[in-house]
Amino acid sequence: MRKLVYLIFFFPLFIAGISTSCSDDDNSDIWNDYKDWREKNDAWLTQQAALSDPSGKAYYKRIVPSWNPGVYVLMHNFSDPAVTEGNLVPLMSSTVTVKYKGELYNSVPFDSSYTRVDSLYTTKLTNVIEGWQIALQYMHVGDSVDVVIPYFAAYGTAGSASIPPYSALKFSIKLVDIPGYEKR
Repeated sequence: MRKLVYLIFFFPLFIAGISTSCSDDDNSDIWNDYKDWREKNDAWLTQQAALSDPSGKAYYKRIVPSWNPGVYVLMHNFSDPAVTEGNLVPLMSSTVTVKYKGELYNSVPFDSSYTRVDSLYTTKLTNVIEGWQIALQYMHVGDSVDVVIPYFAAYGTAGSASIPPYSALKFSIKLVDIPGYEKR
């Protein structure tokens, strides 16, 4: 009986250890297979972070969330923050309605709400990539921004559909509404 208990308890741990070691090998292959892509994405991200407007002011603001100081996004606000300052700001538990388009570092589009019959996209903040979670919590309803998201706050080393692993992404996002807004 004791052997059966050990087998039931330790066998899943043994299998998990094997699959973890295999996935490390897979990550190594992905790292090597996407070397050129990674380097181009990293160079583009560095270039975006260094952009400035004609007056010399940084084009993008680096946003680091308090809940994860190791992650950041770059944001450029197109709307006047003074105009939207009193508008609602989403919470992590919020549902948001946005219009957006996304592209890879090389300007290749991969998704857009504008290509749909209804250009509005409604989702919970908990259902989107971390880069969106960060950006949207720094926006007020009515704000329009460009957001540059490093791969580690996007789809990471796995990628997604037409987004390769290690992809830095650029989104144009307009926060249209926060349906059923929760009070702080």
